[in-house]
Amino acid sequence: MARIAVENNMSDLQQALAQAGHDVIQLEGEQVPDCDCCCVSGQDNNMMGMSDKATNAPVINCNGMSTDEVVEAVNSKVH
Repeated sequence: MARIAVENNMSDLQQALAQAGHDVIQLEGEQVPDCDCCCVSGQDNNMMGMSDKATNAPVINCNGMSTDEVVEAVNSKVH
């Protein structure tokens, strides 16, 4: 079972990943560095162009993807 960090506003994806057998956590806080993959909505725009990397795990930009496509992408990254 992989630990997947998902943005708070993506509850459908959180449920789908949990049903696929993954441990789903919120994409915030102290658990993020321990995750195996991160899923982001792509909706937040970084106006300053700054980034602080909290994890070395792969990040999937889910913008424009269906829930099934994201689950498939996560499975390909963690298996």
